[in-house]
Amino acid sequence: MRYRKLRADRLFDGYRFRNDDDVLVTDEEGVVLDIVAFADAGADVEQLKGILSPGLINCHCHLELSHLKNVIPPHTGLIDFLCSVVTKRGFEADIVAAAIAEAEKEMFKNGTVAVGDIGNTADTAFTKSKSKIRWQNFVEVLGFYDAKAEENINNYQVIANELNTVLRTSNFVHRTSLVPHAPYSVSAKTFQLINEATAGQIISIHNQENPEEDELYITGGGDFLKLFRVFGIDASPFPVTGKSSISSYLPFFNNGQTIFLVHNTFMPEEDIVWANEYATTQGLKLVYCLCPNANLYIENQVPPVSLFQQHNCELVLGTDSYSSNWQLSIAKEIQALLQHTAVSTEQALQMATINGAKALQWDNELGSFEKGKQPGVVLFAEDFSSSERIV
Repeated sequence: MRYRKLRADRLFDGYRFRNDDDVLVTDEEGVVLDIVAFADAGADVEQLKGILSPGLINCHCHLELSHLKNVIPPHTGLIDFLCSVVTKRGFEADIVAAAIAEAEKEMFKNGTVAVGDIGNTADTAFTKSKSKIRWQNFVEVLGFYDAKAEENINNYQVIANELNTVLRTSNFVHRTSLVPHAPYSVSAKTFQLINEATAGQIISIHNQENPEEDELYITGGGDFLKLFRVFGIDASPFPVTGKSSISSYLPFFNNGQTIFLVHNTFMPEEDIVWANEYATTQGLKLVYCLCPNANLYIENQVPPVSLFQQHNCELVLGTDSYSSNWQLSIAKEIQALLQHTAVSTEQALQMATINGAKALQWDNELGSFEKGKQPGVVLFAEDFSSSERIV
């Protein structure tokens, strides 16, 4: 058997930084054999500059929107951003397909090994079927009215089935689930049907990305009415609950799901406390997915990370899409966290590796340098300006 022996300035094993002289030993396929002291590693140790880490887990992406790179300007605010996305979907199929393929290639090269990927179509299916990345497909359901809830669910299930059919040709095991888009785009009955269809599954929802989400449920008014008018809707189609958005929609779920709450840019402490308590009583698992560069791109603000840490929330990272980011790089998400929050380097790396692998339930193979795993090996620049796949 031939070995690879890798030593860098620092070695992060998925949980913590190891001793400076530790060497990662894998076989040629990247299966972890051991971590040993340099004195015990023998000959042929590869010396690398930077930080060695397990492969990266991107828990929130929209691969199908890659053609929108540099199309929507930054700092528009969420409402105007959404209006732009809705009205800029008319690209030729070959342009969309080429952008998807290029974005997948970018993520593979930078060391991404698994992605939680949002889609409203099956446009990504072919690229994913050839990919060496694992995909948790979140087929995103939108539906403003209860009257069309069953029809909408059936239509999105067709997309999910198409993804599953194409991905059967892949060398990896992928998953697909129906998920709600956001509190401002899913009716009560649609939420109920998604709950019934996703027992025990991993799902996601865009959560409290803008204060107007709460305003919509508390008063029935606010700036989201501007978005509804794009769809020809004059008034909010959702019930006025007098509560925050998450307090209004989370009670629809009680079926053992793992729920990725994505963005959480404007989530107050009382909602964090309430959501965690509700999840515990209902047998749900909440995962808080942070996409700091997307939040900076759209709202020029980052989530209250210290509050999530104070309340022991499970934190993971995502890039969001090329419609709302300058790149699809978990390294750059770590860099943004370190620049804009009090998160430590070790904590940020945990979010990018073992936390993400556990959240996506692939931690038996990914997320850490433990014997027998094949998690991928990534080399970060010391300042997290870049990352590259080593194995």
